[in-house]
Amino acid sequence: MPRVRRHRLILLVALAILGGAGVVMALAYHWAGARAQRAETAQLERQLDLHAQALQQRIDRYRTLPQVLAQDPDLRAALTSPVDDVRRNALNQRLEDANSVTRSSTLTLIDRRGIALAASNWREPTSNVGEDYSFRPYVKQALRDGRGQFYGIGLTTGEPGYFLSQAITGDDGAVAGLVVIKIELDALEQEWLQTPDIVLVSDAHGVIFLASQDAWRYRTLRPLSDADRRELTATRQYARQTLRPLQVQDLSAPGEGARRVQLRDPLLPGAVLWQSIALPEEGWQLHLLHDASAITAAGRSAALAAGGGWLALAFLALFMQQRRRIALLQRRSREELEAVLQQHAQELRTAQDGIVEAARSADAGLSRSLEHLPQGVVIIDADLRLVAWNSRYMELFRFPPDLIHVGRPIEDVFRHNARRGLLGPGPVEDAIQRRLDHLRSGKPHMRESEKDDGVVLEIRGNPLPDGGFVTSYADITSYKNAARELRSLADALEHRVEERTRALADATRAAENANRYKTRFVASAVHDLLQPLNAARMFVSALRGRLHDDEARRIADHVDNALAAQDAILNSLLDIARLESGALPTRVRDFALAPLLETLAREFGMVAGERGLVLDGVPTRAIVRSDEALLRRILQNFLSNAIRYTPRGRVLLGVRRSADRVRIEVHDQGPGIPESLQAEIFEEFRRLNDGVANDRGAGLGLAIVERIGRLLGHRIGLRSQLGRGSVFWVELPRGVAGAVIADATPMPAEVDDGSPLRGRHVWCVDDDPRVCDATRALLERWDCEVDLAAGPDAAIAAATPGASPDLLLLDVRLGDTDGPTLYASLCERWGTAPPVILVTAERDEALRALALERGWGFLAKPVKPAALRALMTQLHVRRAR
Repeated sequence: MPRVRRHRLILLVALAILGGAGVVMALAYHWAGARAQRAETAQLERQLDLHAQALQQRIDRYRTLPQVLAQDPDLRAALTSPVDDVRRNALNQRLEDANSVTRSSTLTLIDRRGIALAASNWREPTSNVGEDYSFRPYVKQALRDGRGQFYGIGLTTGEPGYFLSQAITGDDGAVAGLVVIKIELDALEQEWLQTPDIVLVSDAHGVIFLASQDAWRYRTLRPLSDADRRELTATRQYARQTLRPLQVQDLSAPGEGARRVQLRDPLLPGAVLWQSIALPEEGWQLHLLHDASAITAAGRSAALAAGGGWLALAFLALFMQQRRRIALLQRRSREELEAVLQQHAQELRTAQDGIVEAARSADAGLSRSLEHLPQGVVIIDADLRLVAWNSRYMELFRFPPDLIHVGRPIEDVFRHNARRGLLGPGPVEDAIQRRLDHLRSGKPHMRESEKDDGVVLEIRGNPLPDGGFVTSYADITSYKNAARELRSLADALEHRVEERTRALADATRAAENANRYKTRFVASAVHDLLQPLNAARMFVSALRGRLHDDEARRIADHVDNALAAQDAILNSLLDIARLESGALPTRVRDFALAPLLETLAREFGMVAGERGLVLDGVPTRAIVRSDEALLRRILQNFLSNAIRYTPRGRVLLGVRRSADRVRIEVHDQGPGIPESLQAEIFEEFRRLNDGVANDRGAGLGLAIVERIGRLLGHRIGLRSQLGRGSVFWVELPRGVAGAVIADATPMPAEVDDGSPLRGRHVWCVDDDPRVCDATRALLERWDCEVDLAAGPDAAIAAATPGASPDLLLLDVRLGDTDGPTLYASLCERWGTAPPVILVTAERDEALRALALERGWGFLAKPVKPAALRALMTQLHVRRAR
């Protein structure tokens, strides 16, 4: 019976443990699953916001273009007066040129009847010219409200796109027609392929028209009503596409955040989270479908952890019960242990008595306890008599056997040593008395003594607690010899170090002189190379404006690209030379990081968009301490490399913070960098082979970044995974918010892209005739009146009072004089100071600061025509105000 009762108790305990574990695991599974779903929902909302921003940015890039085209006088005239074939061809060519610049899909001009008068695709078989678009919503909206928008499949091209329209009014204010731009959004679908989630966009009817997977496109989220079908048929929004409904099973419970659904058609292997966000401006909805397996895994892990914890507690309780049983057994054996300890204590007391007796017999002569010591040792008592010594003491002083014995006065030993000359020069009695007085005083001492045979002894004496003295004699002859040799070697090494230091100083001065000469040579060489390069670029720009053949323009573009690449290489070489020589000035200060990052994101966002990429910038309020201009150079190199080596996807610019540092990072989705090459890419002319074929760079950008980082004391680094992308970063110290100085640099005024330069009188002063000829050709193509394009002597001769030009283009290095000096002389002859733009191949920050201080323009050679025209227009508008 007791055995059966015991088995029953064990069974009940096991059932209680297992049942409790099951309840705890179930509760943990539901709690962790709900928590994971809330976290996933928050993550999906952030991802949806990013996708929505990317979609909105792509549309906003083109939103103002129809409004700009609606102001074109040629387009307005075509809608208010008859159009013949010649004029129609000119309109088609104008729209085609505008479309090549904006990189949209098509541009179309439509009259008030809805008939397309001209289009950018007029050369293609699927041309829009002559088609009737009066039934399209974007036409009706523009004629009624002034502007319109609509997504649908093109009537002639069969390609889907987003249509933006703008009404064009005549001189009487009535609507004469409209201009339409079509934007293709398939690049967004290609970007969505980079994410593991499914991204969808649906219209107001619930029809999915953008999807990251083809099986989801042209599906309906809900059954279409008769009114919806009639409207879709009337507008031909999706042409002849079959609209099939989705088959969805809702698995979510109320209050769980994102919906948890199971897809039957299209079929998905597991449940997904479905999160949506509205795009009110377009009337669309953006959807994101995310794999829900992580939620199940989180619940399963929590259940296992809870079950394990419950079992651990149960086993701990059983363990404590077992410990109580063991404590009883320990008490029983304690008495036996105490008896054994008492027996051992008695044995130890007996052994201690033997040790005391042995200690008492230690003074009986030559103590065995001193024999193991390497020093010679002698012990005397309070009466200055010998008590103990060792054999080493006898060997060092070669005492006769009958001299040393217990009870012998130490004075006899001193007199024996004095007769042998071991006490040094001087009266013997004084030396003996001095040593005896020192022993009686009981003070410790340490000294060195050299014997006649060259042996050096270190003598240490210490008093004993009960009176007496112990003295040790150590042979340190070898140590002293080694010290003398080391001292001689140190003197020789010091002499050699002085010689080498003088030679190194001479070599350093020679290297510094050579480096300064190299920097001056590189600067002069780059200046002379940039002069003809600047003229060549201006000639190419002027030539391209006179070419009408597409093949000839393409060749001119290739020439301009080659000259631009050469310009970049020369400037990079000059920057590297200045960085290596330490001639590049720095202006380190505290400043807010946000304006710099916003400007870079805006500038490089346009470049990324031209290549089908998306550049996202994360806002920041960080204050840093650095040189803003040089930091901009670093980030420009990072961003240009990221865009160059990313074939598709997105680039991210953001900031991470630590305790006292700020790290600016540029993420890309390029091919990645092998670990074996990650150190080499910061060397000159090192580049990967995975970039765009016609935009691979010269391999100098990261070399400049590394040197700027070294100059500013900023850490530069990267991390990369093959096939997943790279992250380049620069780490710099945080700044103090109170030390930030507001930047008073005026923002350049936006000017109309019309022709404000037409008829403006311009002078060009340069000592290179080729630059003068190229500048004249370029300015005349912009309808400017070039009254003079010559050197400084001709300018002085031609300057007369009251006949100053509207604008002066002035080189800085002009032989025997310089640009600012010549400008002062010309202004004195004219009696007025016209706007001036300094054009120079010198990279001198002091010269740039001078131009900024005096309100002059500043451009570096070789001059880009677009930059020159923008700066001339800006100065003209500023003077007109």
